[in-house]
Amino acid sequence: MNKLPKKFVERVASNLKKYQRIALAQQKSDVAEADTVTLIKDILAEVFGYDKYDELTSEHQIKSTYCDLAIRIAGKLRLLVEVKSAGSSLADNHLRQVIDYGAHQGIHWVILTNAIEWRLVRIYVANQISHEEVCRIALADMNPKNEDHLQCLFLFAKEGLTIDAMDAFHQQAQLFNKFTVSAIIRSEPVISVVRREIRKLFPDIKVGGENLSLLIENEVIKRDTIEGEKAKEAVARLRKAVNKLERAKSKATKTATTELT
Repeated sequence: MNKLPKKFVERVASNLKKYQRIALAQQKSDVAEADTVTLIKDILAEVFGYDKYDELTSEHQIKSTYCDLAIRIAGKLRLLVEVKSAGSSLADNHLRQVIDYGAHQGIHWVILTNAIEWRLVRIYVANQISHEEVCRIALADMNPKNEDHLQCLFLFAKEGLTIDAMDAFHQQAQLFNKFTVSAIIRSEPVISVVRREIRKLFPDIKVGGENLSLLIENEVIKRDTIEGEKAKEAVARLRKAVNKLERAKSKATKTATTELT
């Protein structure tokens, strides 16, 4: 968890409730998108800490049009914001154009919001451009006295952006998720432990390691945690972590042997 700056915590405590009320009123009135853009600029400034006149701009050109808002820190473009009216529902296709632009400009993060809901989206560029939602908050549900809520809000704040809190949060989310846990459960050491426990509890049952592994993969674990790119990435990360641990153990053993001799 990030150590939250006092200035950030105080700013959220002072201003959040006001903008929760305004956002809900805009949603109820179904205001035009331009009015929501104005509100978003105020929230970005007074809750999230950006300089409205120096760091926020609505004149950032994307090909033949302009994105709703762009955030520049020290003159460098860091974040794009796609805004929809407060009364509308957010959808992935709202991001298509801004993600394409961000990918080609080397921008990794986009915010999609209607003032009520805020989504933080990571852009990937590999064989093709893709994106992943990393965090989602409902502004009206945020409580400035709740540490977990403050940690989520911090990801959208200037203080969080300047220390790359988004990337750190994303990295942790990649490591601690269903794909990683699935890969660990299917690993040989865990299969061995499960097999040993079964044999201890039910001595009459003969369980082969391969049969147990197939049972876990085919009938215990959900298929979506085994198949696809994210599952492959989780297995690769697990293998890398195991190799790193084994190298560390080997190095420690050699050091201890050298000291004894």
